[in-house]
Amino acid sequence: MKNKRVLTLCEGAVCIALAYALSFFELDLWFQGGSIGLAMLPIVVFAWRRGCGWGVMAGLIFGTIKCFYAGGFAWGWQSILLDYSVAYAMVGLAGICRKLPHGLACGAVVGGLSRFVIHYISGVTIYAIIAPTELFGITFLNPWTYSLAYNLGYILPSTVLVALVCFFLEKPLNRLPR
Repeated sequence: MKNKRVLTLCEGAVCIALAYALSFFELDLWFQGGSIGLAMLPIVVFAWRRGCGWGVMAGLIFGTIKCFYAGGFAWGWQSILLDYSVAYAMVGLAGICRKLPHGLACGAVVGGLSRFVIHYISGVTIYAIIAPTELFGITFLNPWTYSLAYNLGYILPSTVLVALVCFFLEKPLNRLPR
């Protein structure tokens, strides 16, 4: 039992490090943050292999590290918590789908949608004061629609990309011992 916990901790550390490395290879879209990439992938895989509890903790640690060491953009401690720590912790909810068929890809969708909800809340509450009324020629009348468009603009492509990679990785990953 003790050896399994040590193995899980080591696997989590490796997945956090991989997520951190992948965060440097993202397509930056917006001036305030938001990028398309595969940084969620190792957290999703870890959560799928070890469960939600471990996945949420790994996401929380990764999000916090990403904020402070990978050039995070934040408006105060509330933004650090929501946009990084809590948002990536929610990616760990991918472990909910671990017993489902195609659970890895399904978990990527759950993790991405959960992350979106946190970013959306942050956009409506924290970033509402700086939300422009226009984005790509579209006029937004309130922070609710702006936050929806802004966050979907990068989280949806990232989630689809991670889910596709997960779909193809699930069969080989099933061969690894848990």
